[in-house]
Amino acid sequence: VQDFLLKTQRLSRRQILSLGAGFDSLYFRLKDMGLLHHTVVYEVDFPNVACQKAALIKGMKELSALVGDTGGEGKGAVTFSGEDYKLLGVDLSDLSELERTLEEAGLNNEIPTLFIAEVVLTYMENTRSDALIQWAAEHFPRACFLVYEQVHPEDPFGRVMQQHFRQLNTALHSLAQYADCEAQQRRFLGKGWTECSIMDMNEFFTCCIPADEQQRMQTLEPFDEYEEWHLKCSHYFVLAASKGMEPSWTPLLPSMTVPRHAGPVGMAGSVPAAVCARLSGIPGLRRYGHRSVLIKPNVVLTTGGFGEERGQHCRMRNFHVLSKHAAHYSTGQGNWWAGRLYHTVSCLSDTLALVVGGRTSPSSTGLGMLWLKFPKTCNASEIFAFVAYQILTSVPTWLSVSIGEQYLFVYGGRSAVEPVLGDWYFLHTPELSYTAIAVDGPVPESRHSHSACSWEGGVLIAGGLGAAELPLGSVFLLRELEHGFQWQTIETHPPLVPRYSHTAHVHEGKLLLVGGVWFHASSVPGVTVIDLMTGLCLDYVINVWPLMLHNHSSVFLPDEKELLVIGGGGNCFSFGTHLNPEPVSLSLSSILISH
Repeated sequence: VQDFLLKTQRLSRRQILSLGAGFDSLYFRLKDMGLLHHTVVYEVDFPNVACQKAALIKGMKELSALVGDTGGEGKGAVTFSGEDYKLLGVDLSDLSELERTLEEAGLNNEIPTLFIAEVVLTYMENTRSDALIQWAAEHFPRACFLVYEQVHPEDPFGRVMQQHFRQLNTALHSLAQYADCEAQQRRFLGKGWTECSIMDMNEFFTCCIPADEQQRMQTLEPFDEYEEWHLKCSHYFVLAASKGMEPSWTPLLPSMTVPRHAGPVGMAGSVPAAVCARLSGIPGLRRYGHRSVLIKPNVVLTTGGFGEERGQHCRMRNFHVLSKHAAHYSTGQGNWWAGRLYHTVSCLSDTLALVVGGRTSPSSTGLGMLWLKFPKTCNASEIFAFVAYQILTSVPTWLSVSIGEQYLFVYGGRSAVEPVLGDWYFLHTPELSYTAIAVDGPVPESRHSHSACSWEGGVLIAGGLGAAELPLGSVFLLRELEHGFQWQTIETHPPLVPRYSHTAHVHEGKLLLVGGVWFHASSVPGVTVIDLMTGLCLDYVINVWPLMLHNHSSVFLPDEKELLVIGGGGNCFSFGTHLNPEPVSLSLSSILISH
C-alpha cells in the first residue's frame, strides 16, 4: 500500500478501495503517518459490519479527530462519510449495487485506484469473485489489485485449515478452482490485468521483509514452532496485479537475492502405508516433539513430547512401550517422565539409554542428561522399572548419535540464547566426559532440527534449519579416519530438496529421510531414499490421511523392511492442534529393492 502511495505521490488525486474491510484500521494508520495527501479511502463490507464500525469511529475521539470535522453520518448505504474516508455497507456479491453505491460515494474510475482484498474473495462464490475481479479491470484503466488469502487445500495442513473454516460455516470457495499460486496468477491475467506477481508468505517473509524487521520480530518473544509457522506461511499468498500503471507496478520483486531451491523433480512412486488401526485412540501415542527408539528387537520406547493426556493437551509425563509380536502390536506405559520435548534418546546397550538435551519451553532448554535403565527381558505389558537421574547440565537442545561402542557424537541444535548452533562434542559415555578428537574438512553450516545417523563408524547429518531460518539441503558425513574424523560432503543428484524436522535411518548403504517440512507446498515430503554410493536421490509420496509428517518419530525394523511412524503433528495456530491419531506402518521393501 505504501509503495502504491509512493509511486503516485506526484498525482493530484488517487484512491484506495478496501473490499471486505471489516474492522481494519488501515485508513487511520496511514492518515496518522501523513501518507494520504490527495487520497480518498473507500471501505466496503456488509451493512451490519459497516454500521458497527461507524459507531466505533463516532465513539472514539482519536478516530474521529483523524477523519476530521467533516466526518459524520452518510446517506443510504454510505454509513460514514468524511472528506477522505467513506465507509459503505453493501454486499460485494451484488455487483450492480456495489457499483451504484461507489458512484454515489464519489469513486472516480479515471484516477489511479488500489483495490485491496484481504481474505475476502475466497468467501464468495467463484463466479461472483471472478466477476468482481474482471469488473475492476474493465472499469478502471489505471489500477492495482492486492489479494491475500489461502492456497493448497489438499495437503495435511490444508485439510486441517479447511476443516477449521467449515466448522465456522465459512467455507473457502476459491480453493477448489484456484488451488495454488500459479492458478491465482492465471486467474487475474485472464480477467483483464496485464501484470501479476505472486508469492507465498514464506517467500514474502524471506525476500520482501527487511532484515532488521525480521530480527525485530524474532526477538519479540521466545518462539520455536518453526514447522507450523512455515506451513501456515506456505498456505497463504500475497498477489499484486496491475494495469495501465506507468511505470509498471511490481511491488513483489525481492528486495534481496535469496537462492530459490526447486521442488522435487518428480515423485519416483508411492510407499505402501497402513494405519495401525488396533492402536487407534491410545493417548500415549498421540504426541509430537517426542522421541522413539528401538530398545530391543521389535520393542519401541517413546518418551516426552506434547500431546493428549487425560483428555487435556500438555507436556507428556509418561513413557510408552510398543511391542510387536508377529504382525500384532501390544502396548504399555509408565507414569514417570520429566516432560521434555525435542530431546534425543540414544540406546547404548540392551539395558541402557541416554537422554540428551530437549526443552520444557522455548526459553527453558538447559536440561540435564538422564540415564534410562531397563531390564534385559521385558515386554509392553510390563511397567518398566526405570531408573532416571540427572547427570549434568547441558545447555543446547542437541542432536546426538552413537559412534563406536563408547562415544556419543553431539552436534548442532539451539539454546535459549543461541538460535542455532554449529558446534559438536564427543561424549565418552562410560565417564560422561567430553573428549577432544581432531576433525578436518569443511565445517557444515550451523543448524537445528536436522537428522543424524550412525554409518560405518561415522555420522550422517542431513538437512535442518539454518541461521537464516531457511531449510538446508546439504548432507554431510563425519568420516572416521585412522586418527580422528573428517567432514565430507555427500553430493546428491538430483539435489536434495531442503527440509527439516524429518527423521532418518540407514539401511544397506541407503539413507532414508522421512517426512519433514520444506517450502514447496505443491507436495509434502514423504520418504526420500539417497544411495550413499552413487548419490542418487529419489522421492516417494505417502498417501495416508490424516498424517502430518513433522515433529514425529520413526523406527526402522530392518528384518521386515518396515518403518513405523509414531505421533507427529503440531499446533496449527488458530486452526487448532492436530495430533496424528495412530501409528502408521510403511512397507519399504519395494522401494529399497528398486532403488
